[in-house]
Amino acid sequence: MGSAKVLEKTTELAREDWLEIRRQGIGGSDAASIAGLNPWRPAVAVYMEKRGEDPFEEEQNEAMYWGTRLEDLVAQEFQERTGKKVWRRNAVLQHPEHEFVLANIDRRVVGEEEGLIPLEVKTTSAWNREEWEDDVIPDMYAIQVQHYIAVCGAPYAYIAVLIGGNKFRWARVERDDEAIRYLIQIEKNFWENHVLAGEPPALDGSDASSELVAKMYPEAKPNSELVLPREARPLIEQRQGWKEREEEAKEHRKAAENKLKDMLGEKEIGLFEGEPVVRWTQVTSKRIDSKKLREQYPEVAEECEYESSYRRLTVNG
Repeated sequence: MGSAKVLEKTTELAREDWLEIRRQGIGGSDAASIAGLNPWRPAVAVYMEKRGEDPFEEEQNEAMYWGTRLEDLVAQEFQERTGKKVWRRNAVLQHPEHEFVLANIDRRVVGEEEGLIPLEVKTTSAWNREEWEDDVIPDMYAIQVQHYIAVCGAPYAYIAVLIGGNKFRWARVERDDEAIRYLIQIEKNFWENHVLAGEPPALDGSDASSELVAKMYPEAKPNSELVLPREARPLIEQRQGWKEREEEAKEHRKAAENKLKDMLGEKEIGLFEGEPVVRWTQVTSKRIDSKKLREQYPEVAEECEYESSYRRLTVNG
């Protein structure tokens, strides 16, 4: 295991310069996307970022904002819980053998005899607490940590997470050489055969890919046409086949649900082997009668109306 090289120091580095450095290789936050483990960011989005072709700049959402603000707090809590001291490592690090493999670690653990030991800091919603139960680390974060271990040449790393603002977890993650070999292989393939070659990876069926395509092509040119290539025919056939299976599966699901409802009758909770497994609960909601609103208060209705636009895909044959 070699030692990481310093590609660039990040102290007082402008954001634009930092983004440009990120385009020079694959970072830890890119690893899960390339491996198909990030549900919010597909591999093609990483490709576009590295090529400087991203049609929209990622805006900082509320979760990202608080994740940044709470990073110091989580790192300090790690120090108090473990007795280990951590420092910032203000640099973009580079793998000693693979120059395209980069890392910008959150903290380094000071005083470990084994060398540069990274600490990855996370914050997550309470909705995700089950993913962290029983000392399990979600796959997308586990592979990110292995990426940092590979760059730093470390035998292990640490991860600390604040869940829902009131549950703290930390863990030591051992080096997994088999996972690292796989990770370097797919990152090398992505960098050489996609980014450098200018060949975007295929889109997948994730919501992230759907959102990306919608942002790439938000508006259609009216009545414009394109002669589809031959590769479109199997895609059309696949879509039709999956649509038919989806409708069949939906019907079977509803049939099973109706039978369960019939079993429950007026009861709300269904027990199986002593465990509550089915719930048919009462839900009450209030909605605006838009037709009545327009008839009785047309001016108010007009003030409250807003226009939204999206593109709908229809396939014939």
